[in-house]
Amino acid sequence: MALSREDVLHIARLARVAMTEADIERMREQLSHILENFEILRQVATEDVPPTGHAIALQNVMRPDTVLPSYPPEAVLANAPDREDDFFRVRAVLEF
Repeated sequence: MALSREDVLHIARLARVAMTEADIERMREQLSHILENFEILRQVATEDVPPTGHAIALQNVMRPDTVLPSYPPEAVLANAPDREDDFFRVRAVLEF
């Protein structure tokens, strides 16, 4: 299906896209080619294909949660720039 220059101008106006004369001709060719490809796809027999939301079955890729022991406080705080007991010490962000 070949689009006319007027068709491309109408589409450009609907999309609110400014186009030069060179753009109009290039888009006419490209959009016509896209529509020709859809015509080819329309000929594919799909009567026996059930509608689906995804082409392949979905599966969860996350591993199940497992409970593991925590690191000891000494290992976690070993490189802390400042600490107080078993906590990181930071400057106050909000003053009350």
